[in-house]
Amino acid sequence: MIGKRARSRTSDKLKSRMRRHFRIRKKLSGDAERPRFCVTRTNRGLFAQLIDDDKGVTLASARTPFKKTANVEIAKELGGEIAKKAQSAGIKSVVFDRGGFIYHGKIAAVAEGARTAGLEF
Repeated sequence: MIGKRARSRTSDKLKSRMRRHFRIRKKLSGDAERPRFCVTRTNRGLFAQLIDDDKGVTLASARTPFKKTANVEIAKELGGEIAKKAQSAGIKSVVFDRGGFIYHGKIAAVAEGARTAGLEF
């Protein structure tokens, strides 16, 4: 799971999130018909990817603008943007991977924005 070097250098908060993410990833996987919709949150922004785990390929990706700090409104726009890219690639439904983050605030806003733009999950 977490290597020895990472164990000593990472914070308890990050270790907990990584543990939650591994637990989630054991249960879900994406394929060509229903890719995994992975959302990652950092201090600088939000990232969203559609991943085909069978081939190990990212089908579409989007991120928040560099100049703006991500908030809930920008997170909704990110969800709409990734949904448009998915629809142009012929993807209608996905499996949502919250990445070990709590389904609240920005993560929930990305999901809501994708749902309103027509993505099913």
